[in-house]
Amino acid sequence: MMQMINNGVCAPKGFRASGVYCGIRKNRSKSDLALIVSDTVCSAAAVFTQNKIKGAPIFVMQKHLENGTAQVMICNSGNANTCNTGGVELAEQTCELVAKQLGIVTTDVMVASTGVIGVPMTIEPFEKGVPEAVQSLSYDGSDLAALAIMTTDTVKKELAIEFEIGGKMCHIGSIAKGSGMINPNMATMLCFITTDVAISASMLQKALSADVQDTFNQISVDGDTSTNDTVFIMANGLAGNHTITKEGKDFDIFQTALHIINAAQAKLIAKDGEGATKIIECMLKGAPDVQTARTISKSVINSSLVKTAMFGEDANWGRVLCAMGYADAEFDISNSDVFLKSSAGEIQVCQNAQGVNFSEEKAKEILSQKEIIISIDLKCGTASAMAWGCDLTYDYVKINGDYRT
Repeated sequence: MMQMINNGVCAPKGFRASGVYCGIRKNRSKSDLALIVSDTVCSAAAVFTQNKIKGAPIFVMQKHLENGTAQVMICNSGNANTCNTGGVELAEQTCELVAKQLGIVTTDVMVASTGVIGVPMTIEPFEKGVPEAVQSLSYDGSDLAALAIMTTDTVKKELAIEFEIGGKMCHIGSIAKGSGMINPNMATMLCFITTDVAISASMLQKALSADVQDTFNQISVDGDTSTNDTVFIMANGLAGNHTITKEGKDFDIFQTALHIINAAQAKLIAKDGEGATKIIECMLKGAPDVQTARTISKSVINSSLVKTAMFGEDANWGRVLCAMGYADAEFDISNSDVFLKSSAGEIQVCQNAQGVNFSEEKAKEILSQKEIIISIDLKCGTASAMAWGCDLTYDYVKINGDYRT
């Protein structure tokens, strides 16, 4: 049995967290430095942005993760530490500060940043903030860490799940941020995951790499892939289960729990898209293979014209077919059916890739709801996939027109 619980990244045994203001952001009422610490060294894994321009912290994390272990994640908001002279050195210095404060090895400290690209940053805020963050660490501190990593997010994204492996109660917790520059291809998207499951680093990486294909890689707010996208997980083994070192029942249970958490976080990010008024889910079935299903559903969600139609409550199904048609996949579109669904009902707007008579009034009522489903059946296979996005509104332009200044 799996059930959602509270306390985010501190729900698993042996994890503390904190969030403080260190001076990176101009707004002193907004915390800007988060810290997550395990009581013991963890197996660790991560997935990073595919953007050719990467934030300096990513290079440091990749280096530190070579041995498959970690104990700490530190993350600042307000500055991406990307395209900055000395950015890598600054990220390394930050790790050294944390390691010294906690009495651990520097390579077990992971570092991340989110915020504006190309703005110089110095070590001074970290020299002030790291000791305060360490001092503030708490087994109930997930909420503070979740708030500290937010930029244009309007809500904190904090989840946890409880489940059983081999008779031992296990937990996975996570915090995430992301509202704009969201089109992960593994936004500005960060997700930090903790678990007390005993699992090897290689199996942890296997589970994470597989799952992001159906979760974080299936969301889009604006089609922009951030320079700093990071999904990172630490597993300290304190649940006491037999260490998962290969595929099997225990690994399947862990993978299912991880998927539930990641899919829920992906939807929260899509729902909190900058300026968004609606979350859009594309449910695609009948594809010849899973990758084709992923590609087509993501193409629909990523279409600016589909997004604006959803904002305007306009059942312009031609835009859906157009986005399907330019998806980078080989399939037969000629038998495709399209339905629009919400809490207000369901209506078919396309059959066999052609229009059908439908009530525009009913369609508008369906599209006036906060959660919209675009359901597509290709009728040329058995594979399926989902993707999540949001509408594109006037407020998105307002938010991003002067984001830096």
